[in-house]
Formats: sequence, C-alpha cells, structure tokens
Amino acid sequence: MNPFIRGFSLVELLLAMTLGWVLVAGVSQVAISSRMTHASQQAAMLLQDDARFALGKMVQDIRQVGMFGCLASAGIEHAPPAFDRPVSWSAVAGSKSLTLVTASVGDGAGRPDWTVLSDCTGTAQAYAGHSPVPGPGQMRFAVRQLTYTYEAGQLKVSTPAAPAKAVLVDNVRAFEISFGVAAAPASTQVARYDASPADDSLIRSVRIQMTLQDPTARVKDQTYSVVAALRNRLG
Repeated sequence: MNPFIRGFSLVELLLAMTLGWVLVAGVSQVAISSRMTHASQQAAMLLQDDARFALGKMVQDIRQVGMFGCLASAGIEHAPPAFDRPVSWSAVAGSKSLTLVTASVGDGAGRPDWTVLSDCTGTAQAYAGHSPVPGPGQMRFAVRQLTYTYEAGQLKVSTPAAPAKAVLVDNVRAFEISFGVAAAPASTQVARYDASPADDSLIRSVRIQMTLQDPTARVKDQTYSVVAALRNRLG
C-alpha cells in the first residue's frame, strides 16, 4: 500500500457533512424568507387594492353631493326632503353609517332615486325615479341616495331601491368619519374637523380613515385616510 495515498478520516467526513448541512440550511432559510416577504407584499397589495376601490368610490360620491342640476335646490319643485340634507350620518351600537344624496355618475349606475328636469334658467322639477322625456332646452340630472355602513367588520352600501346592503370590503378593523366644517355659512375654508357637527350646512369636506386587517396575519393592519371636498357645497 502506498503510504502517501489516504482517504478521509471520520472527523473530516463529519465536518464536511456539517458544513454541507449548514449551507443547505442557509439557502433554505433565504428561500423561506424570500417566500414570506413575497407573501406579505402580496397581502399588503390586496389590502391596498380593497382600500383604493372602496375609498375611491366614496370620494367620487362625496364630491358630487348636492349636485341636483344647474339651479339651487331651493328652486326645485317637488324636491324631496332628502335634498335639504344631502349629508347625514349615524353611529349606534357598533354600527356607523354615512348617507349621501349625490349625482348619479355613469350609465351603469342603475335606476336613479330621483331625476331633476331643468331648463337651467329658471325652472326645475324633481321626479321619483326617471323623469319624462326632456323638452326643448331641458336637461335631466339623475340623483341617488347612497348609505355606506360599517358593521361587523365590513363596509357595505345600500340605496332606497336596493335596501339589502352589498358588501364593498371585508376585514375592516376600524372605520372613522369626521367632517370639515366652516366657521360661517359664507366661508369656503375648513375651520376644524368634527365627528358630529351641529350644523350640517357648514360641512365642506369629509375625512375617512379606514383600517384593514389581513385575515392570514401575513402583514400588520394597514390604515388608509382620504379627504374629499363637497364641490357643490363650496361657496
């Protein structure tokens, strides 16, 4: 036997195996961490998409609040009482709601609750549902009443025509509404935010803060906040 040719000793073999297992464990840990990071990013994106959808819809409706045509609501014949209070809210027993009387945007918005028929110069009349066919020089303005309700961890929406609440977003941990109010009726500037203003005619904007939670707990609770001005209540 050649004395210069020798194999691995048991210690060397064990050391090599240990180093191999350490390398394998390290690579596995990196792969697991990468997968967990990807999963948490996906969960955060899903929460963000849900928030963008719900808050985007609410912002659009808030901006159109009080849009009853080209004449002031006081000059609309047969205007329903809801026109006098286009923004209302309630908070009872863990449930919060925000009701908006707003312009019906888009052809796919469904049947309007009211339609205002106006010549935009001196006459306007409100009809329940659809109005008659406009005459020469007349325009139709569709109006809907939407109620957003937060209850049992869900944000829902309903209308008088469809009182069954449709779920917009699940996994809502918290939902807060406050109103930007002016100091005087003639002012367009928001002086303060109030969760329950005494005079709703002074409301100039609505601030919404919503916290969503991931049901799989892959990401921490995410809080989103938006402020929308009531365009038809300014000035």
